[in-house]
Amino acid sequence: MTDGPAIYVDADACPVKAEVVKVAERHEVPVIFVSNGGLRPSRDPMVRHVVVPGTADAADDWIAEHGEAGDIGITADVPLASRLVDKGLHVLGPTGRPFTPETIGMAVAMRNLKQDLRESGEIKGYNPGFTAADRSSFLQALDRTVRRALREKQGE
Repeated sequence: MTDGPAIYVDADACPVKAEVVKVAERHEVPVIFVSNGGLRPSRDPMVRHVVVPGTADAADDWIAEHGEAGDIGITADVPLASRLVDKGLHVLGPTGRPFTPETIGMAVAMRNLKQDLRESGEIKGYNPGFTAADRSSFLQALDRTVRRALREKQGE
């Protein structure tokens, strides 16, 4: 789409799609929403929707295949975040939490531990609700991340 970074969004159940578009428009960065379907198409030429088959991990696989170092990935899926970090993408969760080479190992370990505890019945599988503070944190983190990605692409 452009020579600069693109934003790849794991769009199924992503609560910050509108915020991604808002920040992307401000910085003129293309956005690719990847999902199993059900997204309303955008008239914005900088926003693209990719619909993948409804198989497990199809969206994750597409994003991991097409995202490149210096791009930005948005996902709550820790295994996908790990794949993207390994490829050199800037990765954020929908609460603005960055996944980095320094933090991804602990994020994967915690995810696996919680999954084991849920499966054994030690804890319930509830996720905390998404708050206005989460949305605000995400907007700030994405703006910083886009600015950093643009500077890095210009410095190449």
